[in-house]
Amino acid sequence: MSRTVDVNAEVSQRMFAMWGKTDRTPPEELDSREVWWRDRYKELCSHGYLLRPRYSPQWVPSWKTSKKDWKDSEDGKRITFGPIIDATRTSDGKVVTLKRIKREDHPYEADIALYFSSQTLASQPANHCVPVYDVFVLDGEDDTMIMVMPLLRSYSDPSFDTVGEAVECFRQLFEGLQFMHQHRITHRDCMNENIMLDPTLLYPASFHPIATNLTVDCTGDAKHFTRTQRPPKYYFIDFGLSRRYDHSDANPKEIPIWGGDKEVPEFQNSNEPRDPFATDVFYIGNAIRKDFILEKRGLEFMKPLIASMIQADPDQRPKMDEVVARFDEIRSGLNQRKLRSRVVDIHEDLFERVVRTTSHWKRRIGFVARGIPAIPNPPS
Repeated sequence: MSRTVDVNAEVSQRMFAMWGKTDRTPPEELDSREVWWRDRYKELCSHGYLLRPRYSPQWVPSWKTSKKDWKDSEDGKRITFGPIIDATRTSDGKVVTLKRIKREDHPYEADIALYFSSQTLASQPANHCVPVYDVFVLDGEDDTMIMVMPLLRSYSDPSFDTVGEAVECFRQLFEGLQFMHQHRITHRDCMNENIMLDPTLLYPASFHPIATNLTVDCTGDAKHFTRTQRPPKYYFIDFGLSRRYDHSDANPKEIPIWGGDKEVPEFQNSNEPRDPFATDVFYIGNAIRKDFILEKRGLEFMKPLIASMIQADPDQRPKMDEVVARFDEIRSGLNQRKLRSRVVDIHEDLFERVVRTTSHWKRRIGFVARGIPAIPNPPS
């Protein structure tokens, strides 16, 4: 086995040990992941970012002085992934996401993220890389950077209502990956957990950043619109494995490094350098296969394209330019009836299907009457 692969494994193990482990501490105590942020509470405030009360050095659990159970209390919600935490930007009250990056492990992440957030690229509609608002280094921690980004939400939550909504999602994802590739950057981990959406329009009253099904104060369910009513923009996040290539390097190759999707055919039992652009095509195709083709009904028209994207031989996969062109043909062939039809979850029971179909038809009639497009028009 090559030394490069050994180093990749060492980095993954070190990250898990530092950031992925849960201490199983009681709710009134911070676990080891949370302590890191608590210890930097005041310094983050000096940079203009206020953590939730749970992470204040003066925090006293609210349920200790009330009749609420800790599970129902806002400050009972702990972060789920050590390097990422929510905060309020004190300059305008906007809730943002803070991510800490160790440059030793991911030396290119901040540079690539900032490149796509540059003035030249940030305003381009085809750019679906998460915006970066700010980057700074903490005192005495030169190897650790804090990157500030918007509060996003999983791209598949809330559920898709119509085929047209799913079609618009696919369009944006293909467009976004094509945009990265046109700028000679590969994501190398664009699996489903690294695809998010901007929830600003969908959730006008927002939601709790950890218990995302609840309101900000955790007193009830977070209300939201459908994607047809309030079309979101989709984003790729996490450029920790991403790489940038010179335009003169027509066929770059990379030693395999595992991202979140462990099904990449060319990585199975091989350390041979591979085309990272072709691997990206597999990643995004497999994400759609797992989250839509295998889990939903009504999207069978995507099967041939997705099958070509996840072929075992990376040399046989289409480039993203071809993926976009083929998808445009597929989309143009879908009629209004199909686009407005409901996306059905294969796990629905009969009662759920009846309830959801009834509410779907009520919305559908209203949308048609008001001339709302079957394929949502996202914000630019």
